[in-house]
Amino acid sequence: MTRKIRTNMIRYIVLLVLTVACLIPIVTIVLTATKSRADFFSGLGLFELPQQLYWANFTTALFDANILQYMWNSLLISIVKVPIGILVAALAAFAITRLQIKFPRGFLIYFLIGMMVPFQVALVPLNGFFANHGLINSFWAVTYVYIAFGLPFAILVLRGFFNSIPRDIDEAAYIDGCTKLRLFFLVIFPLAKPAVASLFILDFLATWNEYILASVLIRDRSRQLVTAGLMNFVGQYGTDFGLLAAGVLIAVIPVMIVYIILQKHFVEGMAGAVKG
Repeated sequence: MTRKIRTNMIRYIVLLVLTVACLIPIVTIVLTATKSRADFFSGLGLFELPQQLYWANFTTALFDANILQYMWNSLLISIVKVPIGILVAALAAFAITRLQIKFPRGFLIYFLIGMMVPFQVALVPLNGFFANHGLINSFWAVTYVYIAFGLPFAILVLRGFFNSIPRDIDEAAYIDGCTKLRLFFLVIFPLAKPAVASLFILDFLATWNEYILASVLIRDRSRQLVTAGLMNFVGQYGTDFGLLAAGVLIAVIPVMIVYIILQKHFVEGMAGAVKG
């Protein structure tokens, strides 16, 4: 057996182990979602199928547990926050990389400091500010906070991708009469489509999965986001794990749709950001 064959075998074995490790939680949730409460007390193993699949967990999560309302609330915030956040980050990255501003590296460091500060540190001040100004349960206020916390990473990614775009394009555009705004919207931003698609996936996922801010700043049960809403499935004295697993599987559908639509740009976008 040659060294190359041995190396390939080891690589495939490692990949197989990692694939199985990633699939185990998914399989566990799917199997759990098809079990009734009685199945959990019958000694049925974690990876065993019940004698009869209990699909009522999904209908209960959809129509009785208000999961669709929670998903709609999260979708409203995500479809506003993600595009606005990416646009603001792209404008900042464009100024840092393509405009002749003073201290561009200083501005970049200033933005990146936001990645070093955990948002939990700002939780108490934000809660007090929201309460004093009547902004508790406000979707717009939460969206504003989400945009602010998402900017540092988005600027970092877009700044790297913008740096990989040749400067000759700028000069050619200026010769053709482009202003700086037209250069951004008609040339640079369209060329950054892979990075924008990658950011859209990551930002949508982060916004959809955020729990702490959503649970603290939105207290009205009818306006809760999907992560906080799923916690309503957890009781004080007991939890219906089948119903909770069904709710989780339903809640991941929008994220999967976004990823499937934009996946072809994901690797290219992140590679360009790292390269830049």
